[in-house]
Amino acid sequence: MIRIKNQVQIQGIRKSCELLSELFEELGPAVVPGISTGELDALARKFIESRGGKPAFLGYYDYPASLCISINEEVIHGIPGSRTVKPGDLVGIDCGIDLGGYFSDAAMSVAVPPVSPETERLSRVTRECLSLAIAAVRPGARIHDISRAVFEHAKAAGYGVVRQYCGHGVGLAVHEDPQVPNYVGGGPNPRLAPGMVLAIEPMINAGGDAVVDLEDGWTVVTEDGSLSAHFEHTVLVTASGAEVLTRWDA
Repeated sequence: MIRIKNQVQIQGIRKSCELLSELFEELGPAVVPGISTGELDALARKFIESRGGKPAFLGYYDYPASLCISINEEVIHGIPGSRTVKPGDLVGIDCGIDLGGYFSDAAMSVAVPPVSPETERLSRVTRECLSLAIAAVRPGARIHDISRAVFEHAKAAGYGVVRQYCGHGVGLAVHEDPQVPNYVGGGPNPRLAPGMVLAIEPMINAGGDAVVDLEDGWTVVTEDGSLSAHFEHTVLVTASGAEVLTRWDA
């Protein structure tokens, strides 16, 4: 069931998204060579809890951390730990916050200098996919309009599009209906309406579409070992189009 948010709920979600945006402002500059993914996770948890929020991912289906940190060929759901960031890495950070029962969700991929041309291009195209997807959001449009915007731009660039994982509704829970795929398939294709809140998140691979799950039960990697980028915003459907509720600088 798709939940249409009322004005009180939208205001609560907006505050959660503002807190998440502030967290990303702290996290971006912290992604430097030598820092461990576990240290980044500890920074995020301390920040969230100090501001009265809860890490939305921590404990969700027993997930053991506050952030998902996925590096290079890792697509999503990388578990923070002792691994350290190295020069040239592409570090994907995904986070959600529960602030008084209102949920935000966003992700960015941080390119650590020196940045290769391949990394720069993949990051740029993935950000463009997200921008085009958001531009497709308006009342009366359909979910597949968002999906098509991502898929066509990524494929025109020669990139793979992850199919097993997708965006989703958000706001009153970590994951809600509808699903927001990054390709056009035969699944549900509901119309967009004011008050819908969506987490739109292109996951784009430098190689093929295929991904595999690692034995830890969480980490998803590209099957061919190619680089992957991930950018996500929480987006409100308004009467005139879309309002992007989260922000990051990557």
